[in-house]
Amino acid sequence: MSSDSDLTARARIRDAAIALFTERGIAGATIRDIAQAAGVSSGLLRHHFGSKEGLRDACDEFALARITQLQMAFTESQALGGALAPDAMALQQYLVRSLMDGSPRGQAMFAAAVQGGERWLAGTKLETDDPRAFVAVLGAMKLGMFLMRDQLTAALGEDVGELPGYVRMIRASLEIFSQPLLTPEQAEQGMKALDRLRDSSTGEKGPWRMPSMPED
Repeated sequence: MSSDSDLTARARIRDAAIALFTERGIAGATIRDIAQAAGVSSGLLRHHFGSKEGLRDACDEFALARITQLQMAFTESQALGGALAPDAMALQQYLVRSLMDGSPRGQAMFAAAVQGGERWLAGTKLETDDPRAFVAVLGAMKLGMFLMRDQLTAALGEDVGELPGYVRMIRASLEIFSQPLLTPEQAEQGMKALDRLRDSSTGEKGPWRMPSMPED
């Protein structure tokens, strides 16, 4: 994740933390393990980041900023290859693990990602009447690929967390995004149907609610 010129002790600690947080979860990676993986002392880690929470904040900030940078570079140059940088896979996996841990910090990071997505959307020619919903749902759809790693791995017969399977997964997503799945007429019909559903959302049975998922 770091370039040769960025291999300072702080960067090594951050990169080791991202790798271990992704592999074991935030709770499962200890300060000692991270320091050992980075080749530094626990004291030096605490000197740079204060605590594991401070280290996690730094990892979140770095990963989110890097992914946003790649997205913005794609918007400006329209060269998709830049968005598929070698470090993108590892950072995407880290962000999914961090976002899905259910903590307030994860919620705040998703909100920050949505705000970054709105800035990205403003620089495109994409059309939407609801920019916030557009980028939030798009982000959730993209995260879903990584969240369902086990299911995709079973369906494809190769681990999508490893490079060959990851390339296959992203290639499929590019094919999906590169062609319309609905005709303009179908999209218009769907929008009108949703408008009718919204307008009739309150009736004799009360407001409509999405069905809850069954609990284990």
